[in-house]
Amino acid sequence: MEKQKFHSNLIVSNAPHIVTDADTTKLMGSVLLALAPAFVAGVYVFGARVILLCAVCIIASVGFEWLYNYLAKKPQTVGDLSAAVTGLLIAYNVPANFPLWMAVIGCFVAIVVVKQLYGGIGKNFVNPAITARIFLFISFAANMSTWPLPRMAETTDATTGATPLGILAEGGAGAKLPSNMDMFLGFIGGSVGEVSALALLIGGAYLIWKKVISPIIPCAFIGTVFVIALIYTKSFHMAVFHILAGGVMLGAIFMATDYVTTPKLPSGQIMFGIGCGIITMAIRLFGSYPEGVSFSILLMNICTPLINRWSFKRYCAGGANSGK
Repeated sequence: MEKQKFHSNLIVSNAPHIVTDADTTKLMGSVLLALAPAFVAGVYVFGARVILLCAVCIIASVGFEWLYNYLAKKPQTVGDLSAAVTGLLIAYNVPANFPLWMAVIGCFVAIVVVKQLYGGIGKNFVNPAITARIFLFISFAANMSTWPLPRMAETTDATTGATPLGILAEGGAGAKLPSNMDMFLGFIGGSVGEVSALALLIGGAYLIWKKVISPIIPCAFIGTVFVIALIYTKSFHMAVFHILAGGVMLGAIFMATDYVTTPKLPSGQIMFGIGCGIITMAIRLFGSYPEGVSFSILLMNICTPLINRWSFKRYCAGGANSGK
C-alpha cells in the first residue's frame, strides 16, 4: 500500500481567514457596495461637499498605501480595496465641512502608522479608521465638533449646529431633540456616514445576507446600548434615541465587525459587542464627551487577544467535555 504523502511546510497567513471562494478584494468590494446607501444619504443631507470629501479620503488612503509599498519595496496591495474602504470610513467619521488637508492627515495615520508599520492588512491590532477618527478628534477638536446643518433644516440664519447627542448633553432631559424618525432617516447634523440609520441598516443587511459579516457583534453592541439606555432613562423613546444617535449604527455594523481586530469565535464576539455597548453608554452618561463609540471599539480592539484566548479555552474545554 502506497504511503500517503504529506507536505512538510505549512503556510501561515494573517487574518481574515475566510473559508469560502471569496478573496479580500471581493469582501472589500462588498463592503464598499454596502456603504453606498450611506453615501447617497450623506450627499442628499449635506450636499456635494460629501463627494469631494469621500474622493479625497479614498485617493489619499490608496495613495499612501501605494507609496509605502513602493518605498518599502513590498508587493502592491492597493488592489485588495482595503485602503479604499478605510478612506471611505474616515470620510464617514468626520463632518461634511471638515478641512480636506486634515482628512488627509487622518488617512496617513490610518494607512501608514496603524496599518502598514505593523505589517499591512491582517497585522494591525486596532481598527485604522477608528484610530484615525480619535487622532483627528484629539488633534483638531474644534473642526471635529463643528457640524453642518442638514440642507432641509428649518433655520436659515445658521450653517452649523450641535448633533443630537450634543443637544442632549447641553440641554439635559429638557432639551429639544430631533424626532427619532428624523434620526432614522438622517435629517440631522453629524458625521457624514452616521446620520442615516436607515441607510446603514440597508448596508448591514446586505453584508449579513452575503455572509460578509456575522450579526452577532452588531446585535450585541446595539442591544446593549438599548438595554442600558432603557434602564437609565426609563424611557423606550430615549432608548431608541441612543441607538439612532451618534455612531452606534456605523460603528456596530462597519467597524466593530472588522475581521482583523475583533474576536474569532461567537462567544468572544458576544463579549466584544457587549463591551462596546457598555463603554459607549458609560462615556455618554457619565463622561464629559457626549459620544463614546470610537473609544469603545478601540478599547475592545485592545482587549481582543485576551477575549480570543478566553473564548478558545472555553471552546476547547467544551469540546473535551463533550467528547467524554
